[in-house]
Amino acid sequence: MGRRRQPVTEYQLSLFLGDGRAAACLSEEGTGGTGAVSAEEPQAPTAWSGKRALTQDLMERTCDPKNLNRAYKKVKANGGAPGVDGRSVTDLRGWLAEHKEELIEALLMGSYQPQPVREVEIPKPGGGKRQLGIPTVLDRLVQQAILQVLEPLLDPTFSESSYGFRPGRGAYQALRQAQDSVASGREIVVDIDLEKFFDRVNHDVMMSRLARHIGDKRLLRIIRRFLEAGILRQGVCVQRYEGTPQGGPLSPLLANLLLDDLDRELEHRGHCFCRYADDCNIYVRSAAAGQRVMASVTAFLEARLRLRVNRGKSAIARVEERQFLGYRLLPGGHLRIAPESLRRVKERVKRTTRRNRGLSLQRMIQDLNEYLPGWATYFRWATRDRPFRHLDAWIRRRLRCVRLKQRKRSYSIARFLQSLGVPTRQAWLLARSGKGWWRKSGSPQASEAMTNQWFRNQGLLSLTDKIAALRH
Repeated sequence: MGRRRQPVTEYQLSLFLGDGRAAACLSEEGTGGTGAVSAEEPQAPTAWSGKRALTQDLMERTCDPKNLNRAYKKVKANGGAPGVDGRSVTDLRGWLAEHKEELIEALLMGSYQPQPVREVEIPKPGGGKRQLGIPTVLDRLVQQAILQVLEPLLDPTFSESSYGFRPGRGAYQALRQAQDSVASGREIVVDIDLEKFFDRVNHDVMMSRLARHIGDKRLLRIIRRFLEAGILRQGVCVQRYEGTPQGGPLSPLLANLLLDDLDRELEHRGHCFCRYADDCNIYVRSAAAGQRVMASVTAFLEARLRLRVNRGKSAIARVEERQFLGYRLLPGGHLRIAPESLRRVKERVKRTTRRNRGLSLQRMIQDLNEYLPGWATYFRWATRDRPFRHLDAWIRRRLRCVRLKQRKRSYSIARFLQSLGVPTRQAWLLARSGKGWWRKSGSPQASEAMTNQWFRNQGLLSLTDKIAALRH
Protein backbone atom coordinates (compact mmCIF):
# COMPACT_ATOMS: atom_id res chain seq x y z
CA MET A 1 0.00 0.00 0.00
CA GLY A 2 1.90 2.23 -0.03
CA ARG A 3 4.00 3.40 -2.76
CA ARG A 4 3.74 7.06 -3.52
CA ARG A 5 3.17 7.88 -7.12
CA GLN A 6 6.16 9.52 -8.77
CA PRO A 7 5.49 13.01 -10.11
CA VAL A 8 5.41 13.19 -13.89
CA THR A 9 8.06 15.53 -15.27
CA GLU A 10 7.84 17.47 -18.51
CA TYR A 11 10.50 15.22 -20.03
CA GLN A 12 8.42 12.14 -19.30
CA LEU A 13 5.33 13.53 -20.98
CA SER A 14 4.95 12.46 -24.61
CA LEU A 15 3.53 15.35 -26.55
CA PHE A 16 3.20 13.55 -29.85
CA LEU A 17 2.88 9.85 -28.98
CA GLY A 18 -0.54 8.41 -29.56
CA ASP A 19 -1.36 10.92 -32.26
CA GLY A 20 -2.31 8.69 -35.15
CA ARG A 21 -2.15 11.50 -37.64
CA ALA A 22 1.58 11.93 -37.17
CA ALA A 23 2.45 9.18 -39.60
CA ALA A 24 -0.91 8.78 -41.27
CA CYS A 25 -1.51 9.61 -44.91
CA LEU A 26 -3.11 12.94 -45.61
CA SER A 27 -5.84 13.73 -48.06
CA GLU A 28 -5.13 13.49 -51.75
CA GLU A 29 -4.17 17.15 -51.88
CA GLY A 30 -1.39 16.60 -49.35
CA THR A 31 0.01 13.18 -50.09
CA GLY A 32 2.01 14.34 -53.05
CA GLY A 33 3.46 17.54 -51.78
CA THR A 34 6.18 16.73 -54.31
CA GLY A 35 4.69 18.29 -57.40
CA ALA A 36 6.28 20.99 -59.48
CA VAL A 37 7.94 23.67 -57.40
CA SER A 38 6.50 27.18 -57.56
CA ALA A 39 8.38 30.00 -59.24
CA GLU A 40 9.04 31.59 -55.85
CA GLU A 41 10.96 28.54 -54.63
CA PRO A 42 13.01 27.13 -57.52
CA GLN A 43 14.82 23.85 -56.95
CA ALA A 44 17.88 22.58 -58.74
CA PRO A 45 16.75 20.07 -61.42
CA THR A 46 18.45 16.76 -60.83
CA ALA A 47 17.80 13.25 -62.07
CA TRP A 48 16.27 10.84 -59.58
CA SER A 49 18.79 8.26 -58.52
CA GLY A 50 18.12 5.05 -56.65
CA LYS A 51 19.74 6.52 -53.57
CA ARG A 52 17.59 9.65 -53.61
CA ALA A 53 14.48 7.64 -54.27
CA LEU A 54 14.96 6.06 -50.84
CA THR A 55 14.69 9.51 -49.24
CA GLN A 56 11.28 10.56 -50.60
CA ASP A 57 9.57 9.87 -47.28
CA LEU A 58 11.78 12.06 -45.10
CA MET A 59 8.89 14.25 -43.96
CA GLU A 60 7.11 11.16 -42.65
CA ARG A 61 10.26 10.27 -40.71
CA THR A 62 10.54 13.86 -39.47
CA CYS A 63 6.93 13.79 -38.23
CA ASP A 64 7.26 10.43 -36.54
CA PRO A 65 5.98 10.90 -32.95
CA LYS A 66 9.17 9.52 -31.38
CA ASN A 67 11.33 11.84 -33.49
CA LEU A 68 9.24 14.89 -32.60
CA ASN A 69 9.30 14.04 -28.89
CA ARG A 70 13.07 13.64 -29.01
CA ALA A 71 13.36 17.01 -30.77
CA TYR A 72 11.15 18.65 -28.12
CA LYS A 73 13.30 17.28 -25.30
CA LYS A 74 16.46 18.53 -27.02
CA VAL A 75 15.06 22.04 -27.53
CA LYS A 76 13.81 22.06 -23.94
CA ALA A 77 17.23 21.00 -22.62
CA ASN A 78 19.09 23.57 -24.72
CA GLY A 79 16.90 26.43 -23.54
CA GLY A 80 17.82 29.65 -25.27
CA ALA A 81 16.29 33.07 -25.81
CA PRO A 82 12.88 33.66 -27.42
CA GLY A 83 12.57 34.48 -31.12
CA VAL A 84 10.58 37.26 -32.79
CA ASP A 85 7.29 35.98 -31.34
CA GLY A 86 8.51 36.33 -27.75
CA ARG A 87 7.55 32.73 -26.94
CA SER A 88 9.96 31.06 -24.51
CA VAL A 89 10.92 27.41 -24.34
CA THR A 90 8.63 26.94 -21.34
CA ASP A 91 5.70 28.26 -23.41
CA LEU A 92 6.28 25.74 -26.19
CA ARG A 93 4.60 22.83 -24.42
CA GLY A 94 1.28 24.64 -24.00
CA TRP A 95 1.25 25.71 -27.64
CA LEU A 96 2.00 22.21 -28.88
CA ALA A 97 -0.74 20.70 -26.74
CA GLU A 98 -3.28 22.77 -28.69
CA HIS A 99 -1.73 22.97 -32.15
CA LYS A 100 0.33 19.81 -32.71
CA GLU A 101 -2.10 18.42 -35.30
CA GLU A 102 -1.86 21.63 -37.34
CA LEU A 103 1.93 21.55 -37.11
CA ILE A 104 2.20 17.95 -38.28
CA GLU A 105 -0.24 18.54 -41.13
CA ALA A 106 1.68 21.61 -42.33
CA LEU A 107 4.93 19.66 -42.28
CA LEU A 108 3.56 16.66 -44.14
CA MET A 109 1.96 18.87 -46.79
CA GLY A 110 5.18 20.89 -47.16
CA SER A 111 3.35 24.13 -46.36
CA TYR A 112 5.09 24.97 -43.08
CA GLN A 113 6.27 28.60 -43.10
CA PRO A 114 9.09 29.59 -40.73
CA GLN A 115 9.06 32.99 -39.05
CA PRO A 116 11.88 35.55 -39.37
CA VAL A 117 14.88 35.15 -37.09
CA ARG A 118 15.80 37.70 -34.45
CA GLU A 119 19.20 39.28 -35.05
CA VAL A 120 21.66 39.28 -32.18
CA GLU A 121 25.27 40.44 -32.38
CA ILE A 122 27.93 39.13 -30.01
CA PRO A 123 31.60 40.22 -29.80
CA LYS A 124 34.14 38.01 -31.56
CA PRO A 125 37.28 37.07 -29.61
CA GLY A 126 39.50 38.64 -32.27
CA GLY A 127 37.45 41.82 -32.51
CA GLY A 128 34.36 42.76 -34.47
CA LYS A 129 30.86 41.35 -34.18
CA ARG A 130 29.41 37.93 -34.98
CA GLN A 131 25.84 37.90 -36.25
CA LEU A 132 23.50 35.33 -34.78
CA GLY A 133 19.96 34.62 -35.94
CA ILE A 134 17.68 33.36 -33.16
CA PRO A 135 14.74 31.36 -34.59
CA THR A 136 11.47 31.04 -32.70
CA VAL A 137 11.25 28.04 -30.38
CA LEU A 138 8.78 26.35 -32.75
CA ASP A 139 11.17 26.78 -35.68
CA ARG A 140 13.96 25.39 -33.49
CA LEU A 141 11.79 22.34 -32.79
CA VAL A 142 11.16 21.77 -36.50
CA GLN A 143 14.84 22.27 -37.36
CA GLN A 144 15.88 19.85 -34.63
CA ALA A 145 13.40 17.23 -35.89
CA ILE A 146 14.77 17.64 -39.44
CA LEU A 147 18.36 17.49 -38.16
CA GLN A 148 17.71 14.17 -36.39
CA VAL A 149 16.54 12.67 -39.68
CA LEU A 150 19.16 14.21 -42.00
CA GLU A 151 22.29 13.84 -39.86
CA PRO A 152 22.40 10.01 -39.97
CA LEU A 153 22.00 10.22 -43.76
CA LEU A 154 24.49 13.00 -44.52
CA ASP A 155 27.18 12.71 -41.88
CA PRO A 156 28.56 9.32 -43.07
CA THR A 157 29.14 10.87 -46.49
CA PHE A 158 31.41 13.63 -45.15
CA SER A 159 35.21 13.60 -45.35
CA GLU A 160 37.32 11.95 -42.66
CA SER A 161 39.27 15.22 -42.44
CA SER A 162 36.21 17.19 -41.31
CA TYR A 163 35.72 17.44 -37.53
CA GLY A 164 33.51 20.39 -36.61
CA PHE A 165 29.93 19.87 -35.37
CA ARG A 166 29.89 16.17 -36.12
CA PRO A 167 28.77 13.39 -33.75
CA GLY A 168 31.68 11.51 -32.21
CA ARG A 169 34.22 14.03 -33.48
CA GLY A 170 35.76 17.10 -31.92
CA ALA A 171 38.67 19.46 -31.59
CA TYR A 172 41.02 16.86 -30.11
CA GLN A 173 40.73 14.54 -33.14
CA ALA A 174 41.29 17.53 -35.43
CA LEU A 175 44.43 18.50 -33.51
CA ARG A 176 45.73 14.93 -33.66
CA GLN A 177 45.41 14.89 -37.43
CA ALA A 178 47.12 18.28 -37.66
CA GLN A 179 49.93 16.96 -35.44
CA ASP A 180 50.41 13.93 -37.71
CA SER A 181 50.60 16.16 -40.80
CA VAL A 182 53.23 18.42 -39.23
CA ALA A 183 55.19 15.48 -37.83
CA SER A 184 55.44 14.07 -41.36
CA GLY A 185 57.50 17.11 -42.43
CA ARG A 186 54.73 19.43 -43.68
CA GLU A 187 55.70 22.47 -41.64
CA ILE A 188 54.13 25.12 -43.87
CA VAL A 189 50.44 25.79 -43.34
CA VAL A 190 47.98 27.33 -45.77
CA ASP A 191 45.53 28.89 -43.34
CA ILE A 192 42.31 29.74 -45.19
CA ASP A 193 39.87 32.16 -43.58
CA LEU A 194 36.42 32.39 -45.14
CA GLU A 195 34.99 35.88 -44.96
CA LYS A 196 31.69 35.90 -43.00
CA PHE A 197 31.05 32.32 -44.08
CA PHE A 198 27.63 31.84 -42.48
CA ASP A 199 26.47 35.17 -43.93
CA ARG A 200 27.71 34.39 -47.47
CA VAL A 201 26.27 30.93 -48.14
CA ASN A 202 24.61 30.95 -51.56
CA HIS A 203 21.11 29.50 -51.30
CA ASP A 204 21.03 28.02 -54.82
CA VAL A 205 24.37 26.28 -54.31
CA MET A 206 23.22 24.96 -50.93
CA MET A 207 19.94 23.64 -52.31
CA SER A 208 21.71 21.90 -55.20
CA ARG A 209 23.93 20.07 -52.68
CA LEU A 210 20.90 19.03 -50.64
CA ALA A 211 19.11 17.81 -53.76
CA ARG A 212 21.96 15.34 -54.36
CA HIS A 213 20.88 13.44 -51.24
CA ILE A 214 17.24 14.30 -50.60
CA GLY A 215 14.38 13.08 -52.73
CA ASP A 216 11.54 14.55 -50.66
CA LYS A 217 10.61 17.87 -52.28
CA ARG A 218 8.47 18.85 -49.32
CA LEU A 219 11.53 18.80 -47.09
CA LEU A 220 13.59 20.70 -49.66
CA ARG A 221 10.94 23.43 -49.84
CA ILE A 222 10.83 23.82 -46.06
CA ILE A 223 14.62 23.97 -45.77
CA ARG A 224 14.73 26.63 -48.47
CA ARG A 225 12.17 28.65 -46.54
CA PHE A 226 14.38 28.41 -43.47
CA LEU A 227 17.29 29.74 -45.53
CA GLU A 228 15.22 32.60 -46.91
CA ALA A 229 13.44 33.56 -43.69
CA GLY A 230 13.91 37.25 -43.04
CA ILE A 231 15.92 38.85 -40.23
CA LEU A 232 14.27 41.15 -37.71
CA ARG A 233 16.80 43.97 -37.43
CA GLN A 234 16.00 46.93 -35.18
CA GLY A 235 12.28 46.29 -35.55
CA VAL A 236 12.38 45.96 -39.36
CA CYS A 237 12.14 42.59 -41.16
CA VAL A 238 14.95 42.47 -43.74
CA GLN A 239 14.71 39.96 -46.58
CA ARG A 240 17.66 37.57 -46.82
CA TYR A 241 19.05 36.39 -50.16
CA GLU A 242 22.16 34.60 -48.91
CA GLY A 243 23.53 33.12 -45.71
CA THR A 244 22.42 30.67 -43.03
CA PRO A 245 22.67 32.61 -39.75
CA GLN A 246 24.24 30.83 -36.80
CA GLY A 247 21.76 30.07 -34.06
CA GLY A 248 19.54 27.36 -35.54
CA PRO A 249 20.11 23.60 -35.08
CA LEU A 250 20.38 23.01 -38.85
CA SER A 251 23.09 25.57 -39.62
CA PRO A 252 26.16 23.46 -38.69
CA LEU A 253 24.98 20.46 -40.74
CA LEU A 254 24.26 22.64 -43.78
CA ALA A 255 27.67 24.29 -43.45
CA ASN A 256 29.42 20.93 -43.41
CA LEU A 257 27.41 19.77 -46.42
CA LEU A 258 28.44 22.80 -48.46
CA LEU A 259 32.12 22.64 -47.46
CA ASP A 260 32.27 18.91 -48.17
CA ASP A 261 32.87 19.91 -51.79
CA LEU A 262 36.07 21.62 -50.65
CA ASP A 263 37.10 18.54 -48.66
CA ARG A 264 36.59 16.27 -51.66
CA GLU A 265 38.57 18.60 -53.92
CA LEU A 266 41.49 18.65 -51.47
CA GLU A 267 41.39 14.86 -51.14
CA HIS A 268 41.35 14.52 -54.94
CA ARG A 269 44.50 16.63 -55.11
CA GLY A 270 46.17 14.52 -52.42
CA HIS A 271 46.59 17.28 -49.82
CA CYS A 272 47.01 16.78 -46.08
CA PHE A 273 44.45 19.05 -44.48
CA CYS A 274 42.21 19.45 -41.48
CA ARG A 275 38.91 21.32 -41.40
CA TYR A 276 36.91 22.28 -38.33
CA ALA A 277 33.70 24.03 -39.45
CA ASP A 278 34.88 26.97 -41.58
CA ASP A 279 38.45 26.83 -40.22
CA CYS A 280 40.59 24.99 -42.79
CA ASN A 281 44.36 24.34 -42.60
CA ILE A 282 46.27 22.69 -45.44
CA TYR A 283 49.80 21.42 -44.69
CA VAL A 284 52.52 21.47 -47.37
CA ARG A 285 56.31 21.13 -47.46
CA SER A 286 57.37 24.48 -48.94
CA ALA A 287 56.25 28.09 -49.22
CA ALA A 288 56.17 27.81 -53.02
CA ALA A 289 53.75 24.88 -52.76
CA GLY A 290 51.72 26.92 -50.30
CA GLN A 291 51.41 29.78 -52.78
CA ARG A 292 50.13 27.44 -55.48
CA VAL A 293 47.63 25.79 -53.12
CA MET A 294 46.33 29.13 -51.83
CA ALA A 295 45.74 30.43 -55.36
CA SER A 296 43.99 27.29 -56.62
CA VAL A 297 41.83 26.75 -53.52
CA THR A 298 40.77 30.40 -53.47
CA ALA A 299 39.70 30.12 -57.11
CA PHE A 300 37.78 26.92 -56.35
CA LEU A 301 35.92 28.42 -53.38
CA GLU A 302 34.95 31.60 -55.17
CA ALA A 303 33.98 30.02 -58.49
CA ARG A 304 32.41 26.71 -57.41
CA LEU A 305 30.92 27.51 -54.00
CA ARG A 306 30.60 31.31 -54.39
CA LEU A 307 32.33 31.92 -51.08
CA ARG A 308 34.79 34.72 -50.36
CA VAL A 309 38.27 34.15 -48.97
CA ASN A 310 39.42 36.81 -46.52
CA ARG A 311 42.79 37.64 -48.04
CA GLY A 312 43.71 39.81 -45.08
CA LYS A 313 43.39 37.01 -42.53
CA SER A 314 44.37 34.03 -44.70
CA ALA A 315 48.09 33.31 -44.76
CA ILE A 316 50.91 30.99 -45.80
CA ALA A 317 53.32 30.62 -42.89
CA ARG A 318 55.30 28.23 -40.77
CA VAL A 319 53.02 26.29 -38.44
CA GLU A 320 54.43 27.88 -35.28
CA GLU A 321 53.41 31.32 -36.55
CA ARG A 322 49.70 30.46 -36.75
CA GLN A 323 47.15 29.02 -34.38
CA PHE A 324 44.56 26.29 -34.87
CA LEU A 325 41.65 25.75 -32.48
CA GLY A 326 43.37 27.79 -29.79
CA TYR A 327 46.66 25.85 -29.99
CA ARG A 328 49.99 26.56 -31.65
CA LEU A 329 51.68 23.70 -33.49
CA LEU A 330 55.46 23.42 -33.44
CA PRO A 331 57.74 21.47 -35.80
CA GLY A 332 57.50 17.82 -34.95
CA GLY A 333 53.80 18.15 -34.11
CA HIS A 334 54.14 19.42 -30.53
CA LEU A 335 51.23 21.41 -29.13
CA ARG A 336 51.45 24.66 -27.20
CA ILE A 337 48.77 27.03 -25.97
CA ALA A 338 48.50 29.87 -28.50
CA PRO A 339 49.43 33.34 -27.21
CA GLU A 340 45.98 34.61 -28.19
CA SER A 341 44.35 31.92 -26.02
CA LEU A 342 46.45 33.01 -23.04
CA ARG A 343 45.51 36.63 -23.66
CA ARG A 344 41.80 35.75 -23.71
CA VAL A 345 41.89 33.77 -20.48
CA LYS A 346 43.71 36.64 -18.78
CA GLU A 347 41.09 39.09 -20.02
CA ARG A 348 38.39 36.84 -18.59
CA VAL A 349 40.17 36.60 -15.23
CA LYS A 350 40.66 40.39 -15.16
CA ARG A 351 36.95 40.95 -15.67
CA THR A 352 36.15 38.48 -12.91
CA THR A 353 38.61 39.93 -10.40
CA ARG A 354 38.04 43.64 -10.97
CA ARG A 355 38.45 45.33 -7.63
CA ASN A 356 35.46 47.62 -8.20
CA ARG A 357 32.93 44.81 -8.66
CA GLY A 358 31.89 44.97 -5.03
CA LEU A 359 32.02 41.19 -4.61
CA SER A 360 33.56 39.18 -1.81
CA LEU A 361 36.73 37.19 -2.41
CA GLN A 362 34.76 33.97 -2.02
CA ARG A 363 32.33 34.99 -4.76
CA MET A 364 35.20 35.83 -7.13
CA ILE A 365 36.79 32.45 -6.43
CA GLN A 366 33.44 30.79 -7.12
CA ASP A 367 33.17 32.61 -10.47
CA LEU A 368 36.72 31.60 -11.40
CA ASN A 369 36.04 27.98 -10.48
CA GLU A 370 33.08 27.92 -12.85
CA TYR A 371 35.28 28.90 -15.81
CA LEU A 372 38.82 27.62 -15.22
CA PRO A 373 38.13 23.83 -15.11
CA GLY A 374 36.66 23.85 -18.61
CA TRP A 375 39.53 25.95 -19.92
CA ALA A 376 42.11 23.63 -18.38
CA THR A 377 40.32 20.55 -19.70
CA TYR A 378 40.37 21.92 -23.25
CA PHE A 379 44.08 22.81 -23.14
CA ARG A 380 45.25 19.68 -21.34
CA TRP A 381 46.93 18.43 -24.53
CA ALA A 382 49.55 21.20 -24.42
CA THR A 383 52.93 19.58 -23.84
CA ARG A 384 54.33 22.27 -21.51
CA ASP A 385 53.13 22.92 -17.98
CA ARG A 386 54.83 26.31 -17.55
CA PRO A 387 51.86 28.38 -18.87
CA PHE A 388 49.57 26.74 -16.29
CA ARG A 389 52.02 27.47 -13.45
CA HIS A 390 52.42 31.07 -14.59
CA LEU A 391 48.66 31.51 -14.82
CA ASP A 392 48.19 30.05 -11.35
CA ALA A 393 50.70 32.49 -9.90
CA TRP A 394 49.20 35.45 -11.76
CA ILE A 395 45.65 34.60 -10.64
CA ARG A 396 46.77 34.30 -7.03
CA ARG A 397 48.43 37.70 -7.25
CA ARG A 398 45.22 39.19 -8.68
CA LEU A 399 43.30 37.81 -5.72
CA ARG A 400 45.91 39.02 -3.23
CA CYS A 401 45.47 42.47 -4.72
CA VAL A 402 41.71 42.22 -4.27
CA ARG A 403 42.00 41.06 -0.68
CA LEU A 404 44.42 43.81 0.33
CA LYS A 405 42.26 46.52 -1.20
CA GLN A 406 39.19 45.11 0.55
CA ARG A 407 40.96 45.72 3.89
CA LYS A 408 41.39 49.39 2.83
CA ARG A 409 43.00 51.02 5.88
CA SER A 410 46.55 50.48 7.14
CA TYR A 411 45.44 49.17 10.52
CA SER A 412 43.08 46.61 8.94
CA ILE A 413 45.76 45.45 6.47
CA ALA A 414 48.35 45.04 9.22
CA ARG A 415 45.98 43.09 11.46
CA PHE A 416 45.02 40.84 8.52
CA LEU A 417 48.64 40.09 7.65
CA GLN A 418 49.54 39.42 11.30
CA SER A 419 46.61 37.03 11.63
CA LEU A 420 48.14 34.99 8.81
CA GLY A 421 51.59 34.78 10.40
CA VAL A 422 53.45 37.83 9.06
CA PRO A 423 55.70 39.43 11.71
CA THR A 424 54.36 42.70 13.12
CA ARG A 425 57.12 44.93 11.75
CA GLN A 426 56.88 43.47 8.24
CA ALA A 427 53.09 43.66 8.30
CA TRP A 428 53.15 47.38 9.19
CA LEU A 429 55.84 48.13 6.59
CA LEU A 430 53.52 46.88 3.85
CA ALA A 431 50.38 48.39 5.38
CA ARG A 432 51.94 51.88 5.49
CA SER A 433 53.65 51.59 2.12
CA GLY A 434 52.73 54.19 -0.49
CA LYS A 435 53.00 51.67 -3.29
CA GLY A 436 50.00 50.83 -5.47
CA TRP A 437 47.79 47.83 -4.77
CA TRP A 438 49.30 45.72 -7.56
CA ARG A 439 52.84 46.27 -6.27
CA LYS A 440 51.74 45.47 -2.74
CA SER A 441 50.18 42.20 -3.94
CA GLY A 442 53.59 41.10 -5.25
CA SER A 443 55.39 41.78 -1.98
CA PRO A 444 56.97 39.02 0.15
CA GLN A 445 54.56 39.85 2.98
CA ALA A 446 51.48 39.27 0.79
CA SER A 447 52.89 35.95 -0.46
CA GLU A 448 53.82 34.88 3.07
CA ALA A 449 50.31 35.63 4.33
CA MET A 450 48.24 34.34 1.41
CA THR A 451 50.14 31.20 0.50
CA ASN A 452 49.23 28.61 -2.12
CA GLN A 453 47.77 26.47 0.66
CA TRP A 454 45.72 29.41 1.90
CA PHE A 455 44.14 29.73 -1.53
CA ARG A 456 43.45 25.99 -1.60
CA ASN A 457 41.68 26.38 1.73
CA GLN A 458 39.61 29.18 0.19
CA GLY A 459 38.56 26.72 -2.53
CA LEU A 460 40.49 28.18 -5.48
CA LEU A 461 41.12 25.69 -8.27
CA SER A 462 44.77 25.13 -9.18
CA LEU A 463 45.25 24.80 -12.94
CA THR A 464 48.46 22.85 -12.36
CA ASP A 465 46.68 20.35 -10.10
CA LYS A 466 43.79 20.08 -12.55
CA ILE A 467 46.11 19.32 -15.47
CA ALA A 468 48.00 16.71 -13.42
CA ALA A 469 44.72 15.01 -12.51
CA LEU A 470 43.50 15.01 -16.15
CA ARG A 471 46.74 13.45 -17.39
CA HIS A 472 46.94 10.84 -14.66
